[in-house]
Amino acid sequence: MSSPDDFDEVRRDPDPIRRGRRATALMSVYQQRAAELARLRREAIEEAHIGQGLTYTEIATALGITKGRVTQIRGGAPARERAFFGVGPVHVGVPLREGTDDRMRSYVDAADLATQTDTETLFATLALTAEPFTIPPNTTTVPDGDVVVICGPKSAPIGADLMESDPRLGMARENERWWIIDKRTGERFGSPSVNNPPEPADLGYLSRRRDGDRVIVHVAGIRSTGSRGVLHYLAHHLRELYLRTGDESFSLAIRCELDDLTVTDSSIVTGPHLW
Repeated sequence: MSSPDDFDEVRRDPDPIRRGRRATALMSVYQQRAAELARLRREAIEEAHIGQGLTYTEIATALGITKGRVTQIRGGAPARERAFFGVGPVHVGVPLREGTDDRMRSYVDAADLATQTDTETLFATLALTAEPFTIPPNTTTVPDGDVVVICGPKSAPIGADLMESDPRLGMARENERWWIIDKRTGERFGSPSVNNPPEPADLGYLSRRRDGDRVIVHVAGIRSTGSRGVLHYLAHHLRELYLRTGDESFSLAIRCELDDLTVTDSSIVTGPHLW
């Protein structure tokens, strides 16, 4: 997040390249704050109308704007569920995997890349800016600011550490397969794709936590397609999920139906468990 002095510091920076980079970064922050202020204003108008019983004409008069402008704000400002991901810009990370051929190249799994793209597509509907990044196998630190981490516990320590700090759900390998486990009840949820016989479906994990003044969203599939199933669910059910959970920290598990790498349906199998 920027401080009130950032603007003047950028103006005074004598290095033109550094000044240009800092100005670009600060513009993104300001644009995201403007979008969040628009969302807050829309939410305030609805709260005054529903909670206090004011007409939109009365609200317009109180705000010093026209009723037509109130209508524009209600129809054009970002929806309240935008706050699920924080204020933005939002870093969106996927694992960088190590190749096994003779060149030992690093790569991003196709399903992980699709999930990252799905996230950016969802953000476009919420007036959120995505800043993609890759997560090397030894990464332990979550980037500053609002973040979506798309990474399982076996891909990098960052995924294992985030899941370890979840008091309700975790992921563990038992009997040659991975499970999402309810830490309180011991109930296990496995991917249908490794059942006997296998089903064209997968399982994914989602947590959303408030960390000071920022939001960390963690997505992890038992397979990488499970992560994409989580984004499918968010794309279709974010509003109702946000209305249920608000600004609370929680976790849940999602089952998704698959046609190859394409998710055709998704639903909650456990949760949301509020922390």
